[in-house]
Amino acid sequence: MDCYEAANNQSAIHRSTTRDDGEILPVAGLKSACILNSCGEKPDIAALVHFATSTGGLVNDEVRRQAWPLLLGYMPYKKTGSTESARWQDLPRHKDEDQVRLDVDRSFIYYPKNQSEPQLDRRKRELSAVITQVLREQPILSYFQGFHDIAQVFLLVLGVDDAAAAVSQLSLLRIRDFMLPSLEPSIAHLHLLPSVLEAECPKLRLHLSQTQPFFALAATLTLYAHDIQEYSDIARLFDFFLAHGAVVSVYFFAIIILSRSEELFEIPADEPEMLHSVLSKLPKPLDLEALVAQTVSLYRKFPPEKLPFRAWAKISPYSVLKTTTGDFRQQTLSDGVVYFDLQVAQLRRQEMRRKAMATLWKRREPAGRVALAVLVGAVAIWLGKGGVESYAAMVFRRLWEKGRGY
Repeated sequence: MDCYEAANNQSAIHRSTTRDDGEILPVAGLKSACILNSCGEKPDIAALVHFATSTGGLVNDEVRRQAWPLLLGYMPYKKTGSTESARWQDLPRHKDEDQVRLDVDRSFIYYPKNQSEPQLDRRKRELSAVITQVLREQPILSYFQGFHDIAQVFLLVLGVDDAAAAVSQLSLLRIRDFMLPSLEPSIAHLHLLPSVLEAECPKLRLHLSQTQPFFALAATLTLYAHDIQEYSDIARLFDFFLAHGAVVSVYFFAIIILSRSEELFEIPADEPEMLHSVLSKLPKPLDLEALVAQTVSLYRKFPPEKLPFRAWAKISPYSVLKTTTGDFRQQTLSDGVVYFDLQVAQLRRQEMRRKAMATLWKRREPAGRVALAVLVGAVAIWLGKGGVESYAAMVFRRLWEKGRGY
């Protein structure tokens, strides 16, 4: 049996196979060996993506410790320990550290199991250190409640010495939208859901049309770590998510919704509160392997750029939804910072436009003055790229103030 068969033959996971040297290995052992071989000096990322997506994912944490950093886009390395630790501890406090402390205090609820109080206390100290290091080294990031759910999975898989590097990579390059100073980019992820449902099942999308997709926020924001209670399940799901772009998490939730269509159709469409309540809780148990396979199939059938309602066109070019397509593993933390700054600037421009339009509507004046303001505003939007927009916005503001007699 070769590596490809071991990765794809679900019924063979508990069987054995014979190596070339005559040693008998379980199929899972063969798959592990194949994955580790793909993590060599010249990593085979395509193979790792295949293994992470296949039945059983990356098998176990020993394999994940080698594969996850590569899937995140960096080479695993050994840290020097106290020297590096002292360096981040000497950095200025992050503004969100008090909230981190509160969240860490309620971490490790479901796993690991059979831990004594001293063992749990030690893990909480380690988790606090990992999160705090990431935030102090990347102070532009805004912490969100639930980030600790993600970080604790990386801590358990990679260990305290290596988790911070992975979580930094994840934060700036994979979940950056969730760590901006505004919730708006996170909500943009949710607004893809109706278009995915429309593509696959218009009847279900229509049935849910009175229910805003905020029911998916907790799950997608935490990469499902807030909702999935079995450690083996969340680690396996992370295998899948790290192997693919950020948008796959949205497709995964869409598949969960589609799998519950019979249940959802029994709830009247004019009871959005009831539908929201049902959809905000993941069904139990989750057949992860079936959901992963169906997510891949749905993504291939309806890739983001082909979704209805021009949903993909409305996504910011700086969103992780778009920057984690193609050969995105070449991106560095510095690239993540650049994208972060571009997103923040875009959010500020959008907010300025909204305020300008609100002011125009509130302070309606004779037609000539309003026409001038609208014209200048339109020019500002038309020129809305790079530094040109800031200049147009300045002209708009000065003309408006002049018109108001300031």
